[in-house]
Amino acid sequence: MGAITVLGIESTAHTYGVGVATSDGRILANASSTYVPARGGIHPREAAEHHSKVAAEVLRRALYESGVSLEEVDGIAVALGPGMGPCLRVGCSVARALASYFNKPLVPVNHAVAHVEIAKLTTGARDPLVVFVSGGNTVIIAYAEGRYRVFGETLDIALGNCMDTFARELGLGFPGTPIIERLAARGREFIELPYSVKGQDVSFSGLLTAALRLAREGKHRLEDICYSLVEVAYDMVVEVAERALAHTEKRELILTGGVARSRLLQEKLRRMCELHGARFAVVPNEYAGDNGAMIAYTGALALEHGVTMPIEESYIRQRWRVEEVDVPWVESSLASAPRPC
Repeated sequence: MGAITVLGIESTAHTYGVGVATSDGRILANASSTYVPARGGIHPREAAEHHSKVAAEVLRRALYESGVSLEEVDGIAVALGPGMGPCLRVGCSVARALASYFNKPLVPVNHAVAHVEIAKLTTGARDPLVVFVSGGNTVIIAYAEGRYRVFGETLDIALGNCMDTFARELGLGFPGTPIIERLAARGREFIELPYSVKGQDVSFSGLLTAALRLAREGKHRLEDICYSLVEVAYDMVVEVAERALAHTEKRELILTGGVARSRLLQEKLRRMCELHGARFAVVPNEYAGDNGAMIAYTGALALEHGVTMPIEESYIRQRWRVEEVDVPWVESSLASAPRPC
């Protein structure tokens, strides 16, 4: 049996993406359009309106890039969650229409699982601990007994949301992480800020509140506040990742999600992995943020193992947790691949 080819649609938040990929790991297309709010954070209804307007054009670009027609694909995959309801509905509506019109199986994909799979594919990782950090997610994931399990997560806001909110409230721009890191590079003084690690979990809301209060008081240089903010936030993530690495005894750690582009976070995790003799890898920038290719590739793996969903049952799941998803392709890949030295 040859490789399966799937078209995938991503619309969980501010990015509308369409990708085409095969079950043997070839990314044939990865087209997208991103909604950028005029002010403030992401407005779900405005983002959904953006997605509706660009959906046809992004699909056309993906098909042109891949050289594959809709008649030729084996299935239509879509991210059913987690994410913002209005945004998810746009992608799901398009996927249902394509699956129905072209008589293709509809494949449900969990957004977080897709981030894990595209990171494994692009880094060559086999059975890693995964640090998934983005605007809406901060979670430590590893595979065990048929599913990806959560070994630590944020108890309130995500790491990316913390950075974006800090930057937005001070009028620094969007996205917040690269802006804050540039300012932090000029910091000279470390300021004590709330460090909130609770067992395997982290909490960023107190850190954000304290950093904003200091910035508004104006008694410290903004560069020093940014320096202290990223140092504390990233060290919290590294601490829970290190504890999970020791607990799971994984020999690889991969960093994925939009905040994975942070060179500073990469370096902190790399040094921690060196101390434990574990391999460290980062998803390429092209696939770090939300994208259609990760949905297409994960959908191809799922379809190859018989995972489909009737169109009439394809409801969006805004709070679809990663440990609720069966991933039968992972066990078969672990059984067939040699263990790393």
